[in-house]
Amino acid sequence: MKAERVFVSGAAGVIGRELVPRLLARGAEVWAADLKPRPPEIPAAVRYRQGDLNSLAPVEVGGFAPTIFIHLAATFERSVETFAFWDENFAHNVRLSHHLMTLLKDTPTLRRVVYASSYLIYDPVLYLFDGAREQPVRLKETDAIRPRNLTGAAKLAHETELRFLADHCEGRFTSVSARIFRGYGRGSRDIVSRWVRSALAGERLIVYQPEGMFDYVYAGDAAEGLLRLAESPHVTGVVNLGTGQATRVQDVLAAVLDQIPTTSVERTACDLPYEASCADVALLHDAIGWRPTTPITQGVQAIVEYEKRHEAKSHPSFGNVLVTSASRKAPLIRSVVSAARRISPAISVLAGDADASAPSRHVADGFVHLPPTDDRHLDDIVETCRTHGVAIIIPTRDGELAFWARHVGYLRQHGIEPILSSLSAIETCRDKVCFARHVADLGLPAVPCIDKPAAEGRYVVKERFGSGSRDIGLNLTAEEAGAHAARLRAPIFQPYIQGREVSIDAWLDGEGSVKGLVLRYRDKIENGESVETTTFRHPGIESASTKLLESLELRGPVVLQVLLADDGPFWFLELNPRFGGASTAGMAAGLDVWHWSLAEAFGMPAADLPFHRVAGEVRQVRLPADIHLNGPHL
Repeated sequence: MKAERVFVSGAAGVIGRELVPRLLARGAEVWAADLKPRPPEIPAAVRYRQGDLNSLAPVEVGGFAPTIFIHLAATFERSVETFAFWDENFAHNVRLSHHLMTLLKDTPTLRRVVYASSYLIYDPVLYLFDGAREQPVRLKETDAIRPRNLTGAAKLAHETELRFLADHCEGRFTSVSARIFRGYGRGSRDIVSRWVRSALAGERLIVYQPEGMFDYVYAGDAAEGLLRLAESPHVTGVVNLGTGQATRVQDVLAAVLDQIPTTSVERTACDLPYEASCADVALLHDAIGWRPTTPITQGVQAIVEYEKRHEAKSHPSFGNVLVTSASRKAPLIRSVVSAARRISPAISVLAGDADASAPSRHVADGFVHLPPTDDRHLDDIVETCRTHGVAIIIPTRDGELAFWARHVGYLRQHGIEPILSSLSAIETCRDKVCFARHVADLGLPAVPCIDKPAAEGRYVVKERFGSGSRDIGLNLTAEEAGAHAARLRAPIFQPYIQGREVSIDAWLDGEGSVKGLVLRYRDKIENGESVETTTFRHPGIESASTKLLESLELRGPVVLQVLLADDGPFWFLELNPRFGGASTAGMAAGLDVWHWSLAEAFGMPAADLPFHRVAGEVRQVRLPADIHLNGPHL
């Protein structure tokens, strides 16, 4: 495993938490991903992606360039699936598996795929009975299949997809589907962990059909088996992963009672059939020379010790997120929604605007009609936020930044945290003359501002305050520059320099430290925004930008503008202390600004969320997209 780059989906699950430490111990570089937050078993140094992997983008996979993919991510219910499981199964079993392999099948570095499948694929007629049995049925990989439930059907569907890819992608990578039997482990939702938690809480255990027999495979053994299969590219197709031994429910119960003897038990009748099954593991042993070894008594003891150490923590309560001046900023809203889902599905992202018809309301979780952002309406704004359960505000328009910054203390008194820089930093950035002086005082290159153009030379004319792209005049003679300036409120003149415009997307934590930044060329500009942009690297600009950004009291996402001359030198132009119109390109390159921002604002350890810039570069082309609505509330 040394030097292997392993992508593990479902890494926060019961098997994943056992698997990742084993991979690290063998020298692998791991990219772990899950809907749930990073568990303590996965060190902060490991690249971790929290969120729905149905939104995983090709650039993220390409940026890590995995050599091995171990697919654990899945959703389960108990023995009898509820009607509500219909959509959940499709989203997180069927669609997710298909989406991940759609991305990975074209990844040139990929050599091995290991899929955590299930014995629920086998025909239940083989191992379910009307009464208790003396001996289990030993299920073989060649036995009849007829999925027992939706989960089993989803597992079989993806096994079939992998077989299809094996036929059509021959020689590029190999795959194996491990049909795992009745898994259990530390911190799980399985029956063994539920019994242990109930017993430790002094609750009575309700037991159905103690005569039933299952092949209980401990999560640590399942992880070890999957790892060994990952190391054995010659093993392909389907392989059972179980102990090869059947254990009666009453023996599992006895192991729990041996650890927690004060537990009371109540046997309850039910009309479900009796199971009597175990895995035939001959193929597994022949393939990798190993089989699971953890007896049920040892597994139960490990779970009891884990649950005793584990302090039950209440789930943190999260408020909602309000994106102000939302207007038509659909890409921004979508990226905030995605980041919020990675923290908690309970968080709603609300689009806020003074315009009640703002189009972005259709891509947010809700809409808030906001009063104008001036001091007269402060109390109305706070009350509106409280009514909608807003805990975090993300301002997005230059003209409103100072308003929110002036009232940070008052907002915090009401439990509202704005994600923005200090008032002094905002004012410095708003005034291009002050900004240029600040840059020069740091000994960094800035395009100078002059009071009056000389007769010779070419000039740029722009407004001193606000966005530099508004009403700008480029490559003008002195006479043309003077005429253009007459149309502006507070014009400034700068020498015209032939070169390429560069935007730098960056994110700074609450201490003003740069976590990461991404440079990108502004390849094509319309109405002051990059409709085509391409990321690149430049150590000199990156170092100077970090020095400049950390010299101001900045926080959260910012955009720094630079002019890179055709003959090599570069100059800083201006700084916008907010998310940029094309800053989603920086996000695609690994700058996870909204996840970091929300995590920090909610009091989570953002320092544990490192910046991993994707390998290679990203080109972003911005295009309009239609939204189609139907139903009674159009």
